[in-house]
Amino acid sequence: MRAWNRPEIVSVPGESSAPWLHDTKTDSLVLAQPLDAARLYVCGITPYDATHIGHANTYLAFDTLQRVWIDAGFRVHYAQNVTDVDDPLLERATATGVDWRALAESQVELFRTDMEALGIIPPNDFVAVTEVIDEVSAAVALLQDAGLAYPVPTDGAIAGADGRIAEDLYFDIHAAETRTDWTLGDESNLDAASMLRLFAERGGDPGRAGKRDRLDPLLWKAARAGEPAWESSVGAGRPGWHIECSVIALKELGTDFTVQGGGSDLIFPHHDMSAGHAQALSGHPLAGVYSHTGMVAYQGEKMSKSLGNLVLVSRLRAQNVDPRAIRLALLARHYRTDWEWTAAHLDEAIARLTAWSAAFGAAAIEGASSGATGISAPAVLGAAAVTASSAAPTGTAATLVDSLRLALRHDLDTPQALRLVDDAAAGPVDDPALVNRAVSALLGVAL
Repeated sequence: MRAWNRPEIVSVPGESSAPWLHDTKTDSLVLAQPLDAARLYVCGITPYDATHIGHANTYLAFDTLQRVWIDAGFRVHYAQNVTDVDDPLLERATATGVDWRALAESQVELFRTDMEALGIIPPNDFVAVTEVIDEVSAAVALLQDAGLAYPVPTDGAIAGADGRIAEDLYFDIHAAETRTDWTLGDESNLDAASMLRLFAERGGDPGRAGKRDRLDPLLWKAARAGEPAWESSVGAGRPGWHIECSVIALKELGTDFTVQGGGSDLIFPHHDMSAGHAQALSGHPLAGVYSHTGMVAYQGEKMSKSLGNLVLVSRLRAQNVDPRAIRLALLARHYRTDWEWTAAHLDEAIARLTAWSAAFGAAAIEGASSGATGISAPAVLGAAAVTASSAAPTGTAATLVDSLRLALRHDLDTPQALRLVDDAAAGPVDDPALVNRAVSALLGVAL
């Protein structure tokens, strides 16, 4: 599947290094130091109701991570899935009377358009689940042959082309814990009661009769009437949720890749189970660092498709909101925090963009090159920006760039990075062109 056009990423003079990133597994900051290329997997969308601000917040966080790696001289290999066949998508298609394939295709295209407008670096491998059905079914067969998957009697299953009626297949957590180095809860650090609650809330079926453990996740769903299904060695059906990401990540990135990313709502069960599947298939850990973004709320509730309280990037763009302002509104909150979107955040971002453009845009660069002094941004950021006089001391752009790099290497501290640029915009800077390049390269905002 094609992704979207890559934004231009300019180089910035000076040197940087790998970032320290919060690791959910250890609840600590760890050095996200690539051994070869920086290998990143970020879980993608289920393509309906795309792209809301919560989506954008997650992909912008890992866009920032990529920019820090690139600035430090690392090559980045980034993979992302699209869950283009799943129960929620099929339910939405049925409810709206749209073919599920057409719904997925239209929403993926909208997602591409939004990501490109926001200047998000695209994945090298943008993979739809429907493109790897054979690989997923082969992986499920391997798990079954190894005694790590088992069938559960399935009402309503229908025969495939070979006349065989398959059964739903489940991952055996206890067997995997016994035969591999993975243990349930390794990645999430949750107690049993929390895992059971989240499993039920996030697509699991703890009450399913015939399962060996209430938390055992579905690997392969047997074919049902009126639902999409594919022929395979494990019977006609389609993939479960967690196994798809395990297979795509292993296929595109290999084992022990640098960072597994996604929203905090994926910590359990998705990332925990995906890690277990990958360990069982490969004998190696899935990733070195597990990094998660906070949830964005709106109107008092977590922004979610099920609640329908969505702020869509496409709607903001249709209202002629500058995508750079959307980006700045998101960067103003630390990627790991939970926060609530309001119109005031967007107003603040528009004011910030105006101030930065005045201080470091084309006119400021031209003025500096012609020998003008005392160039400063208008006071549109309240206390964050004070109009500088011609007598104000001139800031050093190189020092600002060093400070930006330091802030971003410390767990992607974009709020601090924005404050640094705000301060610089309030007074004369010796090299606005250098600041312009740094803001473009590190924060993805072209002035």
